[in-house]
Amino acid sequence: MALQIGDKAPNFKANTTNGEISFHDWLGDSWGVFMSHPADFTPVCTTEIGKVANLKSEFKKRNAKPLVVSVGTKEGLTPLESHRAWIKDVNETQKAHVDFPLVEDPDKDIANSYGMIHPNANDTLTVRSVFIIGPDKTIKLIISYPASTGRNFVEILRVLDSLQLTANYQVATPADWKYGEDCIVVPAVPTEDIPTKFPKGHTIVKEYLRTTPQPNI
Repeated sequence: MALQIGDKAPNFKANTTNGEISFHDWLGDSWGVFMSHPADFTPVCTTEIGKVANLKSEFKKRNAKPLVVSVGTKEGLTPLESHRAWIKDVNETQKAHVDFPLVEDPDKDIANSYGMIHPNANDTLTVRSVFIIGPDKTIKLIISYPASTGRNFVEILRVLDSLQLTANYQVATPADWKYGEDCIVVPAVPTEDIPTKFPKGHTIVKEYLRTTPQPNI
């Protein structure tokens, strides 16, 4: 059965370009952004790895650790040799400095444990998933992309902001919400309790739709 939001993220031990890790221990109290790629030296993925590297400060600000698994490696090289050679290309072409781990997965065990290889896929073509994993080691978000479309990291950072906000306050975020904008008070909060819980004020649009300024800023 495929992993779903709320499931425990499978733990694993693996060699990476930064040494051996045990995933849950490596994650610690941080959020994880775990991305899969069909193969090293693929063009769209090269731009994505570079983008993540160049957004290092944004991930750090959110206490989030990026991690990448790529199952297809360059012929004649070990998986880690292939990953390291690819990192050199990424750094050169994307003006980046990749310092987060790329995981070796020669038998596709990790990719399969996360359902990253789709049953109808042509080999590993559709291994294009991203998982956001909370400090409690549960899956908070799953997005799968086609091979032709690069990930939107503005959206991934936006979702991290929303997940971290809504984990600590009884709010939800509306369509197209961005950090600093008004939030929705969840239905579980009675209207009469809103002034105490959200002293910045609130607006009742409908009895089921109550908004309040973002509470953590």
